[in-house]
Amino acid sequence: MTNTLIRGRLLSFHRAPQSLTDSESYFYEHDGGLLVGDDGRISAIGDYATVKAGAAEDVIEIDHRPHLILPGFIDTHVHFPQMQVIASYAANLLEWLNTYTFPEECRFVESDHAARIATHFYDEFLRQGTTTAVAYCSVHKASADAFFAEALKRNMCMVGGKVMMDRNAPQGLLDTPETGYDETRAVIEQWHGKGRNHVAITPRFAITSTPEQMTAAQALAQEYPDLFIQTHLSENHDEIKYTCELYPEAIDYTDIYARYGLLGQKTLLGHAIHLSEREMDALSEAGSIAVHCPTSNLFLGSGLFPLKALMRREKPVRVSVATDIGGGSSYSMLKTMDEAYKIQQLLGERLNPLESFYLMTRGNAEALSMAADIGTLDVGSVADLVVLNAGSTPAMKLRMETVNTLPEELFLLQTMGDDRAVMETYVAGKAMKPGSIAPNSGA
Repeated sequence: MTNTLIRGRLLSFHRAPQSLTDSESYFYEHDGGLLVGDDGRISAIGDYATVKAGAAEDVIEIDHRPHLILPGFIDTHVHFPQMQVIASYAANLLEWLNTYTFPEECRFVESDHAARIATHFYDEFLRQGTTTAVAYCSVHKASADAFFAEALKRNMCMVGGKVMMDRNAPQGLLDTPETGYDETRAVIEQWHGKGRNHVAITPRFAITSTPEQMTAAQALAQEYPDLFIQTHLSENHDEIKYTCELYPEAIDYTDIYARYGLLGQKTLLGHAIHLSEREMDALSEAGSIAVHCPTSNLFLGSGLFPLKALMRREKPVRVSVATDIGGGSSYSMLKTMDEAYKIQQLLGERLNPLESFYLMTRGNAEALSMAADIGTLDVGSVADLVVLNAGSTPAMKLRMETVNTLPEELFLLQTMGDDRAVMETYVAGKAMKPGSIAPNSGA
């Protein structure tokens, strides 16, 4: 490979913005240059003229002006086997799982089906500008094998796990405490650290795992303390009631996971909408992450996630944002943050566009303890990038005529943008968006 110089307007966050005028929280260069080395990492960033002057004469240049270049989006909670159940009509979470999701996931015992969906999964996420996702596979090892094999093929930084579930699901979706443990260990040994793959220990949620399986998950967490743990928590009231009936010895839903040693700095808890103050304190003390899935929460009528309230508590709870496909109704992180904004409005809160783009990039990277590698345009970071065009549709182009500031442009992208706004997606400096050709320039 030869070094590549990518030109365009650059935006990357240093920290969480404190206000709409907090310009010190981010780096912005109107005519920027991003030099990517042959290792796929960023070796220089700054104004184009300066970076160009320091580059080799034979550097390959790609000009994306006037578009905006950011770190690739990160999605911290998604279900790989649910692509074909998105937009399924149901009254609530438990009906949706039993009617659509569980029957679909049974199909992932077949390696060919899992491999086919994996191809579509990665194509779709790259089309949306998402370069890293944290995914639940199905209970079958074949699904995890397909997921990680495709990630390796595309050199993408992905987190995933074979789901563990040994009750309250169809027979074709059940493992046992022993097979759940053994197959998760096999996935770890086969895939963790191979390429940019990360394996997560994945008990689906307490409803679908017996105490014996939770003990097996605890054993895995003790054996592999550096791995992610992902599960679901407090998505809706019926789920909470049923879960607590299954574990009557626990103080509350959160306490179930605490009792099995599953709360920690690398624990991702999907939804976490309906938490008591005690539970919030417990998550804060453990450093676990509450994952906000706004399109899913609205689609299934689960509730309004108190994002801002969690962040500003005396004992703040770490948060991240996610699509939750297929409970979520859009693959787009732009649409995800559009709905997150509306939820905060309904709660009497404000979520400004700088915060939204921070959460989709560096914020989610920090939640994954990966900000040294992804989520920024810092020197040394992997060049996973998204190129955005805020005038990508006629309506957006018309609105851009009256946009005067960067936050206004970001809010337009968040509110009206979708996959059409994504001009290109890069993985480790390589253009990857299906069907696109990165523009070349000798200028």
